[in-house]
Amino acid sequence: MQNGKSRQMGFLLLGVLVLLTIASYGLSVATVKWSDAIKRDKEQELLKVGDTIRKAIGRYYEQTPGLVKQYPPNLQALLNDNRFPSPRHYLRKLYQDPITQQADWGILEAPSGGVMGVYSLSPAKPYKVKNFRPQYKHFENQLHYESWYFVYVPVVRSS
Repeated sequence: MQNGKSRQMGFLLLGVLVLLTIASYGLSVATVKWSDAIKRDKEQELLKVGDTIRKAIGRYYEQTPGLVKQYPPNLQALLNDNRFPSPRHYLRKLYQDPITQQADWGILEAPSGGVMGVYSLSPAKPYKVKNFRPQYKHFENQLHYESWYFVYVPVVRSS
């Protein structure tokens, strides 16, 4: 009789072990999916914030008084442009890089000086590698976020 109970107990323990194995596998799959979802969200935020900074640089450049256009000397100038009697504001705040969670950005300097673009300092591999909007086609198949450049390039108008 004792032998039957220990055998039942053995099967019960084996069943619990199998159940725990299945549950841990399910949790690991869910964790990977959750991690991917967070990465995709951060990536979308990087695209949004980078584009916002690029547009702000463009407004600063285009609204330069006089004939010779200038890029902002730094990102801080996008918050408070003192070149006018009444300061202009192209950004409400300096955004942090959504990928690194840091306030630091890589700065792409214009040939004539000033900031013409920004990029993430993250060496991480992007989740998204294709199907970008036309202006960001150069992001396709990039190996690192630090290769995603958000650059304002003025449109050359012919007279």
